[in-house]
Amino acid sequence: MTMETSLTPLQPSHARPEGAIFAALFVPNATPERAARLGLSGAAFAELLRRHFAPVPAEWRALVADLPTPAWAAHATFVVEMREMLRRRADPILHPTDAADMATILATACLRPDHLWRDLGLSGRDDVTALLTHFFPALAAENTLNLRWKRFLAEACASAYGRAPAPAPGCPGCEAYGECYAHLRQR
Repeated sequence: MTMETSLTPLQPSHARPEGAIFAALFVPNATPERAARLGLSGAAFAELLRRHFAPVPAEWRALVADLPTPAWAAHATFVVEMREMLRRRADPILHPTDAADMATILATACLRPDHLWRDLGLSGRDDVTALLTHFFPALAAENTLNLRWKRFLAEACASAYGRAPAPAPGCPGCEAYGECYAHLRQR
C-alpha cells in the first residue's frame, strides 16, 4: 500500500487554526518514513490526530500505529533543549500539548540537512513564518535580521541556555550552510 496516494485528506474537526497547520505538516509527510521524521511517538501522533481530526480516518490511525520510536538519540541534548525553549515561548492561548507537539516537530526537523520548510514538507519559508508566528509569536518577532528559520531557532536555543550561537545539527548538510555560516570560516 502506498501511503502517499491512498490517505484520506485530513480535515480539522474544529475552526482553530492549529488543525489546519498540523494538516499542512502531516499531508506531505504521510508515509511511515516521513511521518516518523516528524519526531512524534505513535501515541503522541495518534492523540494529536484525535484532538484535531476526529473522527480520525482509518488510514491515518494505521499510519501512526506503527511509527517507530523517534531516532534522535545522537542529538538528544539539542532536541530536548530546543523543545523546552520552544515550549516556554509558546503562545499561552494554545493547548499545551499542541505547543509541545509542535516544539517536538520543529526540534526534530532541525536535525535534517535542508531548509526548515523543506524538512517539514511545506511549500516555502512563508509557511514556516506563519507556523512560527501562530505557535511562537514573540519568538518569531525576534527574527529581526530575517535569518533563515533553522539558523534563527538554533541561535535562539543557544542563547536561552547561555551558549554562543551554533548551527543546528542538520545545518552542515544544507546547501546554504556556507551562506548562513560564512562567519564561522573566517575565525
